[in-house]
Amino acid sequence: MQKKTEKELNQPLIEAMKLHEFYQGKIEMNLKCPVRSYQDFAIWYTPGVAEVCKAIVRDSMLSYEFTNRWNTVAVVSNGTRVLGLGNIGPEAAMPVMEGKALLFRYLGGVDSWPLCLKTQNTAELIQIVQSLEPSFGGINLEDISQPECFTVLETLQKSLNIPVWHDDQQGTALVTVAGVLGAVEVVQKSLDKIRVALIGAGASNIRIAHLLIKAGVLAENIVLCDRSGTLHRERKDLEENHPWKWELCQITNGDNLKGGKAEAIANRDLLIALSTPGPGVIKPEWIQTMNKDAIVFACANPNPEIWPWEAKEAGAKIVATGRSDFPNQVNNSLGFPGLFRGILSVQSACINDDMCIAASRAIYRFAQKRGLHTDYIIPSMEEWQLFIEEALAVAQVAIEQNLARKKRDLEELRKEVEGVILRAQGMVKDLVKFGYIPLPLEKQ
Repeated sequence: MQKKTEKELNQPLIEAMKLHEFYQGKIEMNLKCPVRSYQDFAIWYTPGVAEVCKAIVRDSMLSYEFTNRWNTVAVVSNGTRVLGLGNIGPEAAMPVMEGKALLFRYLGGVDSWPLCLKTQNTAELIQIVQSLEPSFGGINLEDISQPECFTVLETLQKSLNIPVWHDDQQGTALVTVAGVLGAVEVVQKSLDKIRVALIGAGASNIRIAHLLIKAGVLAENIVLCDRSGTLHRERKDLEENHPWKWELCQITNGDNLKGGKAEAIANRDLLIALSTPGPGVIKPEWIQTMNKDAIVFACANPNPEIWPWEAKEAGAKIVATGRSDFPNQVNNSLGFPGLFRGILSVQSACINDDMCIAASRAIYRFAQKRGLHTDYIIPSMEEWQLFIEEALAVAQVAIEQNLARKKRDLEELRKEVEGVILRAQGMVKDLVKFGYIPLPLEKQ
């Protein structure tokens, strides 16, 4: 892999500053009904809309039929753990949440709105989101620090009648598992035989561990490592303070390995790092101690824990990162747009691990059909047909498990999903074509 210059690596950051200022935000609200004349306001607003309100009073579920609630997701954050930037607050989190809304819309045809909340009180955050339920068809939690994020997710999943998901947990996990499925096929290794090191024991890797186990990796072959070292059965500091890590201390690390990152990585087939932004966090000499045909996922944002070319030079067969300017981008954007498309289209009551695994396998199968190799273990966001397959896979699980409030024929659903996604993308292209979205060069 060819080494990139510092200028090449920083170019996306420079462009981001220019274009965010140019557009003053990435999303806006548009109408989906016509205004043929001002007389239409009597239909869309008063007095006509009162009849619609009265119908919903009689049956609150009609809010899914008569409003856009069925297709609307709240992207909720308090800005306490944004990308690799840490606790930067709700205002500074807003560009990320707007970006999330953009991807929801363009890739999945899902309408979403960023809600950055000025609270770091867990109970207050939960209460605010509970109060939002009538306005949304789903909740996407984002960039909330741990361990609070576990409490927020689990409490809201139990208390709300709409699907609640934490993308930093479930989204990262399902896309990572999809990449792992592709990678192990390329190196011709078996899930139930590989030995795995997870560097970083935050929300993402904790959920990745659980989903890897569900996918077929043996729990005893996984070792996690946090700032204090490996997770093992004598980590009494976690027993009282972090029940989610303590649970993994009991079921993973069959050898009860003790030590730090170097010890955790040695003699492993797969390394998944979601820790401190690099480079220099994962050392090349540690990669050299891994098993033959090693797989390295260095996925910290904005920079991976080790540059891909360094990992390759140290002996890694496959390297993945979270960046789009390197091969094998393992990015949540491959997951949440398609998953929520399927969830919303059948009005599933929840999102569970079976749906996440179905999404992972749909992503993997899509790449498999196109031909897996060392620089293509997972599709890219450009391959928009992927999101159709993912949506259908998730919807099918919801239907089979009787979690779908709206039972759908899958072929009929395929046409609808494809139409919704193409409509979203076509609208952007037409807005650019007719000048309603100006291109930067035109203004300059």
